[in-house]
Amino acid sequence: MKKTIIVLLSLSYTLCFAQTKNSTLPDKLPQIPDISKLQKENSFPMGNLDSMAEIKLYDLPNASGPYEPTWESIEKNYPGEPAWLRDAKFGIWVHFGPQAAGESGDWYARRLYQNNTKAYENHQKKYGHPSVNGYKEVLRDWNPKKLDPSALTKIYQDAGARYLVIQGVHHDNFDLWNSHYQPWNSVNLGPKRDLIGEWAKACRAADMHFGITFHHEYTWWWWQTAFGCDTIGDKKGIPYDGNLTLKDGKGKWWEGLDPRLLYGVNLREYKGVIDAANSKWSPPPAGIFKNHLPYAKWYATQWALRMMDAVDQYDPDFIYTDGTDQQPFSGSGTGTGVKADAMQRVISYYYNRTLERRGEVNTFSIVKFRHKTNGTVNTEEFGIPANIKKDQPWIGEIPVGDWFYAPDFTYNSGMMIRYVIEAIARDGNAAISIALLPDGSLDESSQKMLQEVGDWMRINGEAVYGSRAWVIPGEGELVNGKLKMLPGGNLSRRHAEFKFGNQDFRFTTGKNDALYAFCLTVPSPGSNLKIKSLGTEADYLSHPVKTVKLLGYDGKLEWQQQVDGLSITCPEAMPFETSVVFRIE
Repeated sequence: MKKTIIVLLSLSYTLCFAQTKNSTLPDKLPQIPDISKLQKENSFPMGNLDSMAEIKLYDLPNASGPYEPTWESIEKNYPGEPAWLRDAKFGIWVHFGPQAAGESGDWYARRLYQNNTKAYENHQKKYGHPSVNGYKEVLRDWNPKKLDPSALTKIYQDAGARYLVIQGVHHDNFDLWNSHYQPWNSVNLGPKRDLIGEWAKACRAADMHFGITFHHEYTWWWWQTAFGCDTIGDKKGIPYDGNLTLKDGKGKWWEGLDPRLLYGVNLREYKGVIDAANSKWSPPPAGIFKNHLPYAKWYATQWALRMMDAVDQYDPDFIYTDGTDQQPFSGSGTGTGVKADAMQRVISYYYNRTLERRGEVNTFSIVKFRHKTNGTVNTEEFGIPANIKKDQPWIGEIPVGDWFYAPDFTYNSGMMIRYVIEAIARDGNAAISIALLPDGSLDESSQKMLQEVGDWMRINGEAVYGSRAWVIPGEGELVNGKLKMLPGGNLSRRHAEFKFGNQDFRFTTGKNDALYAFCLTVPSPGSNLKIKSLGTEADYLSHPVKTVKLLGYDGKLEWQQQVDGLSITCPEAMPFETSVVFRIE
């Protein structure tokens, strides 16, 4: 990209909304407001959360339609869970971006500025010291030449996935599409490719649903590590490259690119920010960055416009905003710093645009941890609820190993399958991330794992797709009075080695209204199983059992419904893996 264009994007933004019948987005972004002189680090208290009124971003456009930018309007007009999401049940999380280059797992970009981390060590070996060569150099050099969205979509589809959750921008603030409002993007730098555009094309060609994820709410506190310096060693006290300015780029490869559009601004004057930056994972304490309210409003505006931009360009089936609070920009959790109605404005714009394009709203919005509300879908990260959860649609999300690649992950199809079973037995969906290598390819172990998942789904898919929870999620061994479940946390060796027994079952009801019982292991040939919840006196079934079939087995199955349970004798041939499923009618 020519320097003059980059300078225009970085410096000469003016808010110029084109008011048309389609409520088109502005051509340009407002210029970053002047930032007040930095006070002494860790000297200034956060502003009072309770006394801060929510900032209304009235300048943001809305597409024409019934959805106004309020939660009341969104909840009133939203038609409910799309039928395709109920049918899908299993998706793949495509959690991939330049942070894979660090081969250091999740949050590499943040941790490369923490000199007691593996990410810091790995970064120095590959790029040099972050006072000179920081994350911006990672973006310059990252080039996933083997990333082939069409081929990967086919692999995921063959594994049984019915939708893809595709990362649009992570906490690193680098947009993976032809972004109109963020010059630090994958078309201008690194691969010089519109990666989201490629994924969207591949998904539509395969008739695969897809969504785009946005994690940049974190950015303004997440990047505070980049404004620090080494506290020990021969580079002690030398500022990291987050402290660089637009002027510092003159004559450098990044001339014309404003570092503030990547790293944000220094907020380390607020009490608690430095401690949070140096922690493994902690946002600043709840409150308002009251010395930076013009910047906060600008940032919330840019945050929203980037999402609207992706909606307009790619028409996704859903959008996802990351956070640990009821909504972004709420003054607490990851939304610490400001309160603004950016989220409501994005969602209303998205649903109105969907209605305009499709004639119906068959899309949804994930606002992470926004509970019990119509119009949004929730997620469960790492763990699965202990009980059936029907208050709103939800997706269990989890990575194999970590969200970004690092060596020595455990690749096991059994742990993936059991995670899906645990989710759907509680009326949820499951989206599992399998980290791509830095070059954008899947290693052989990942491919083998996905092939095995696909083999299992082809036998047992009728118990998965379109299913809903039964009256109880399952039965089996109890641990501290609760049903033993697959452990929480990233899928790892302990999940692969976790043992279930012949007594451990999970249940779903299929689209055909049949009951499905998943035994969470493969019993020995000829062994006897007893499903206690299906006994004649268990009060869960309204009628006696008429038929029992083992999915994938064509022979006659021996079974008997007794007072204390449904007794099933396994056939002498059991060519199955991970879990066997019985259809009960």
